[in-house]
Amino acid sequence: MHFTLRQLQVFASIARQQSVSRAAESLSLSQSATSTSLAELERQSGCQLFDRAGKRLWLNALGRQLLPQVVALLDQAKAIEDLLAGKTGFGSLNVGATLTVGNYLATQLIGGFMQRHPECRVSLHVHNTAHIVRQVALHELDLGLIEGNCQHPDIEVLPWVEDELVVFCAPQHPLARRGTARIDDLIDEAWILREQGSGTRLTFDQAMRHRPTKLNIRLELEHTEAIKRAVESGLGISCISRLALRDAFRRGSLVPVETPELDLTRQFFFIWHSQKYQTAAMREFIVQCQTLTAGIRRSDEIVLPVIA
Repeated sequence: MHFTLRQLQVFASIARQQSVSRAAESLSLSQSATSTSLAELERQSGCQLFDRAGKRLWLNALGRQLLPQVVALLDQAKAIEDLLAGKTGFGSLNVGATLTVGNYLATQLIGGFMQRHPECRVSLHVHNTAHIVRQVALHELDLGLIEGNCQHPDIEVLPWVEDELVVFCAPQHPLARRGTARIDDLIDEAWILREQGSGTRLTFDQAMRHRPTKLNIRLELEHTEAIKRAVESGLGISCISRLALRDAFRRGSLVPVETPELDLTRQFFFIWHSQKYQTAAMREFIVQCQTLTAGIRRSDEIVLPVIA
């Protein structure tokens, strides 16, 4: 073998950044050294790995095929380096979570994980499902926790815990007094919904796919807290996870509206790239999450640990 781990590290960084200069900055190398390293890898292998357009580089078909294997090899090399250095800790863990999971579960889970493993450097990235899936596919994240279906051919999916959406409104809304509603009762209401690309919106749209007429969607918002505030203000009704609403329901600032005709159940999932080397940190974090939800029927029943 003529390539070096440094050359592979440079290749992976350029693939992620799509720029030699940004890759050089992330690796604390000069731009010249970064360009030379990539050129040497391509020369020694006799293969071109990128398509060039000015200063931008995009992985070609061979580069896309190579990237997952390079990332896995670099992760294994880091584990070997840590072992030889006498480090028995977990190194680093990059976790991505969708908004419901990230805002209401992941921060507490990561806090507990870091208390048990203070040597591990953990980062959390919170976005919608489509964004997290894309980041995992590009090896920008070690692990994703999502609330929507993932059909990406390169990604492994592991079910975690069931979740349920619920229609809700402000206490002064007419639906609040009834406590339940048929689909026909919901058609003319003003709706405040999550944006397209979110797992919450996908579940809601699937549940309403047989509706006879188009819904009156007044607002589309990216954050559940903004949706809750808008509903509290009387701007309309909405539908998000019970997990995100349990405190508001307890206070009485928002009221659930049961909808027996709608199937609003879904699953939370763990996802990772199928060719990703599973580090000890990844395996331990998944086990911690599964332990927390053992025997739990639904996400809003989870008792979260208190982080000191």
